[in-house]
Amino acid sequence: MARKNPHVEDANEADIEVSGHPKTWAAGVPGVYHSLEPAVQHMGLVRTGKTLLALNQKDGFDCMSCAWPDPGHRKTFEFCENGAKAVTWEATPVVIGSEFWAENPVSDLRQRSEYWLGMQGRLTEPVHKPAGEDHYRPVSWEQAFAIVADKLKGLPSPDQAAFYTSGRTSNEAAFLYQLFVRAYGTNNLPDCSNMCHESSGWAMGQTIGIGKATISYDDFAKADLIIVMGQNPGTNHPRMLTALEEAKEAGASIVAVNPLPEAGLMRYKNPQKVKGIIGRGTEIADQFLQVRIGGDMALLQAVSKRVLDAEAAHPGTVLDHAFLAEHCQGLEELREHLSRLDEAAVLAGTGLRTEDIDELADRYLRAEKVIITWAMGITQHKKGVATIKEIINLLLLRGNIGKPGAGASPIRGHSNVQGDRTMGIWEQMPPAFLDALGKEFSFEPPREHGVDSVETIRQMRDGGIKVFVAMGGNFVGAISDTHAAFEAMENTELSVQISTKLNRSHTVTGAEALILPTMGRTEIDMQESGPQFVSVEDTVCAVHASHGTVEPVAPGLLSEVAIVSRLAQKVVGDSVQADWAGFEKDYDLIRDHISHVVSGCEDYNRKIRQDGGFVLPNGPRDSRTFTTPTGKAMLTVNELEHMERPAGTLILQSMRSHDQFNTTIYGNNDRYRGIKKGREVVFVSPGDLAELGLSDGQHVDIHGVYQDNVERVLRNFRVVSYPTAAGCAAAYYPEANVLVPLDSVAEGSQTPASKEVIVRLEPVAVLVGEPTAAG
Repeated sequence: MARKNPHVEDANEADIEVSGHPKTWAAGVPGVYHSLEPAVQHMGLVRTGKTLLALNQKDGFDCMSCAWPDPGHRKTFEFCENGAKAVTWEATPVVIGSEFWAENPVSDLRQRSEYWLGMQGRLTEPVHKPAGEDHYRPVSWEQAFAIVADKLKGLPSPDQAAFYTSGRTSNEAAFLYQLFVRAYGTNNLPDCSNMCHESSGWAMGQTIGIGKATISYDDFAKADLIIVMGQNPGTNHPRMLTALEEAKEAGASIVAVNPLPEAGLMRYKNPQKVKGIIGRGTEIADQFLQVRIGGDMALLQAVSKRVLDAEAAHPGTVLDHAFLAEHCQGLEELREHLSRLDEAAVLAGTGLRTEDIDELADRYLRAEKVIITWAMGITQHKKGVATIKEIINLLLLRGNIGKPGAGASPIRGHSNVQGDRTMGIWEQMPPAFLDALGKEFSFEPPREHGVDSVETIRQMRDGGIKVFVAMGGNFVGAISDTHAAFEAMENTELSVQISTKLNRSHTVTGAEALILPTMGRTEIDMQESGPQFVSVEDTVCAVHASHGTVEPVAPGLLSEVAIVSRLAQKVVGDSVQADWAGFEKDYDLIRDHISHVVSGCEDYNRKIRQDGGFVLPNGPRDSRTFTTPTGKAMLTVNELEHMERPAGTLILQSMRSHDQFNTTIYGNNDRYRGIKKGREVVFVSPGDLAELGLSDGQHVDIHGVYQDNVERVLRNFRVVSYPTAAGCAAAYYPEANVLVPLDSVAEGSQTPASKEVIVRLEPVAVLVGEPTAAG
């Protein structure tokens, strides 16, 4: 039975509690408690059982909170704490009633936190905010689609609209969405990948010909060495800790490279094992390199130089010469470049000792099978693309791509962001895909590249894009330069959000705005031909089905497929040979077309129904084939750039708390870092606090330090003394987005450089009980 939204209070930052004792282990009994307690409280026992016992099971639904792959032999409880929270957040029976919109002006909703907005419950009916008004009002589905269609068809050019996609979207909905957008006439398909792993795609595409992981799930247990860089598995993809535990038990060595110590990479107490309940659990990292923010590239070059030096000292015994000769290009150029590497610059850039780097190099040289895995701590830097190219360099030197237990492993943070890209959600899909799409549906797709996420903001700001449509996600909450993003969205004529629950992007709108409620992945999708399933692709290229298990929270909800199908009928109709109405009735029809258009997805309907689905082909992994212009893997030369930190400043990175997924805030606590009842904190090392004349618990304004004369500041944040790398600081995302200029991006990929923000901390006087605000 649906329930009305509860009374929820925003956090009072004056009540924040800081333990001062970060956790040194992750999961265990507390992880179980923090998974089940909110689930039972918000969903009840029956709905909790129907959802959590089906989560990540072969006949259940795929978790929406990360893209971590599933093992072949699933456990009964194949979920983690954050996965359980994600399910609870989506599958809650609490709904937003029609009266909510009359009682809450958009201007008031904008003052609410992400946590408060999400806790109001599920969206259940289309609502429209007319231009010049401050309230959404319920409308029929027919009215909603007519508003969008009239606006889109009235634009002078299709390129005056942009169509954003969240990584939660299924393969079927994503394929249909990109077909609709290209049939409309534009490649303006920005997506959440632009803001996270676009750097991985650029670097890997240029060096090995594919922007995806070159390993399988089982490779972790076969590796001799796993290097975990710029990521926090304990919070962002906790089930990875099980794979790391299995690797340790099989004899692997694990190295953690990160500016912050992370509990999950210290010790893991697996709640499905006795030693995880009553014992110490498993020590994960054998070596922790607390690298300075922005120092990863220097570290990787230093290790590669040591590998080349070892080969020079013992010719023919270190490098994989057969692999390099047959499959690679650029060795001599790399050798010559690294011969000039300045060790002093490396130590200054990394903040490490020579002995630390020597130890990592020795581990690499002794290992026959190496996996390097990374996340946004690597991608969201100015030199993010170049840093990932250095990861590939190091792997290639000893043939650590294309053999069991070895390879490159970017870890996607959203459940199907990789599948969306496979299905065509990209502003610059290659000609072969567009050729196949046009042939399949008898039309000529647009060829000019569209806009990515950052360029979308620029063009909305400058008046070039007038309509913004988002299928999922929280675009203005997730993108950098918060104030610029707000102003850009407010400059559009119409904004449309296809969503399950409220977030910041529903409160920062175009002159006119629509919210179209959609079903969640947890819910049974009943269409005219019967119950439907969808499919997703995980971070190791495995594609599998996802079946909803509970009744939708409201009778009027449409699936994403249905929304796109009906919108396409209104906007493009029969201008392409697409059975829009049939697609809504039977998703098999969509998968038949995917079979003909998407490489590797041939015979999709049969393969997706196999036990566990199927794995997409991957040239580097499967056969050591590389679809680069030369047909070989490329060792590259990348100029090292030291990130300068002016006196009196720190380098700040944004990060998630343990109680959130992307911009979705489940609660105002960060258990592993010792933070309760608040989020407006900045983590600084004790040494830096002393140098800056600051103290633990003091309140500061955090100023971004840039040359564009734009003030970017977070006000009244509490200083937390924390073991960060020297000269570095950290604050929570998305609050810290306000500090990142729109033009501060990774070279090549245009990924926001949210992990290297130069800041100045200025003390402020805060009265007891005074509210704080992000400015």
